[in-house]
Amino acid sequence: MSALSAAIQSMVENFHRHRLPLLCAAGLGVTAVASWMWWRKTHGGHVELKKVGTISQLLIYPIKSCKAISVQEAECLELGLRHGDLGDRHWLVVTEDGQMVTGRQEPRIVLISVTDCGDTLCLEAPGMEKIKVPVVQPKSNKILDCRVFSRDIQGRDCGDEVSRWLTSYFQSSCPYRLVHFEPDVMKPRKAQEAEKPFREKDVIAYPDASPIMLLSETSLQELNRRMEKPVSLANFRPCIVVSGCEAFSEDGWEDLKVGSITLKRVMACGRCILTTVDPNTGIMSRQEPLDTLRTFRMSDESLSYLYKKAPLFGQYYGVEKTGKLRVGDPVYLAVRRG
Repeated sequence: MSALSAAIQSMVENFHRHRLPLLCAAGLGVTAVASWMWWRKTHGGHVELKKVGTISQLLIYPIKSCKAISVQEAECLELGLRHGDLGDRHWLVVTEDGQMVTGRQEPRIVLISVTDCGDTLCLEAPGMEKIKVPVVQPKSNKILDCRVFSRDIQGRDCGDEVSRWLTSYFQSSCPYRLVHFEPDVMKPRKAQEAEKPFREKDVIAYPDASPIMLLSETSLQELNRRMEKPVSLANFRPCIVVSGCEAFSEDGWEDLKVGSITLKRVMACGRCILTTVDPNTGIMSRQEPLDTLRTFRMSDESLSYLYKKAPLFGQYYGVEKTGKLRVGDPVYLAVRRG
C-alpha cells in the first residue's frame, strides 16, 4: 500500500470512528441524531438540522377550556401530548344533549383547576369544594354521543356527582356532564374535518382542530409590547412553548424535531373570542388581545378563505413521528438540501 493510500484509509477510519461524537459535541445529542437518521431514511435526500429554540414549557389541558397542568416531560402521540394517564383535552364538559361547553359558552370554566391526584382528577373552582373524579371510569357508565364544533364524537360519562358539581358551579338551569375520551374504545375526530389543510392521518379527541399547538415566548412578548395590559400564555393555551428564538419565527418552522418526535407544520392558529377570556377572572372582554393582534397579525388576502378575519398567533402541527420530549430539549428545524 502506498503512503498516500495509507493516509487516505487512516482519514476514513478516523472519520467513521469520530463521526457520532462530533455530532453530539455539536449539540445534536443521541436522540436528535437518531431522529435525524430516521428522517434521512424516511424522506431521503440530505437533511440538515438547525437548532431554532428550546422547549421552555409543556402544557397539558386534561379538561377542554380548564386550566393547564405543567409537566416536565410528556409522550407525544397521534392525539397529542400525554403524561401518565392524562391526555391533552381528553375530558369535555357537555350539556345533557351532548353539546360541548367551553370558555366561549361559559367563560368561568377557565377558573377550574385540574390536578393529577394519582388515579383521580382533582377539580377545584372558586366557591366550590374540591371534587375527585376517577381517571378510569367504570365500563358500566354510559357512552354518550357528543358534538364538538358540529362533529360527532363519543365520551364516557363521568357520573352524577361531578355533573352536580359542574351544574352548581355554572349556576345552570340545565345539567352539565363531564365525559372522557377513551382512545382504545372510541373513534377520534379527523382534524381535516375541522381545518382542511390537515392530513388524513391527523386525528384529535376534543381539541378545536389540532393535536399540537406551538407558540414561542418571544411572540407573546412582542404582542405584550404592543398592549396596554399584558396577557399570558393561558389566553392562548399552547401545548409546546419554545424560548430562545426571534418573535414569530415559528411561522416558518415546517418540519421540527424535538426529543424523539417529529412534527409537521400544517397551518397557523387563527384566534377566536376565547382568547379574550381573562384566565384570572373568567370575564370575557370580547376585545383584547384580539384587537391588538388584528393590527399586525392578519393573514394575506390570498389566505382569507382559510383564516377569514381571524388574526394568527401560534402554529398547528401534525404528529409525524411519535415519541417523548421534555422541558429543556432543543428544537431543531429540519432543512432538506437537494
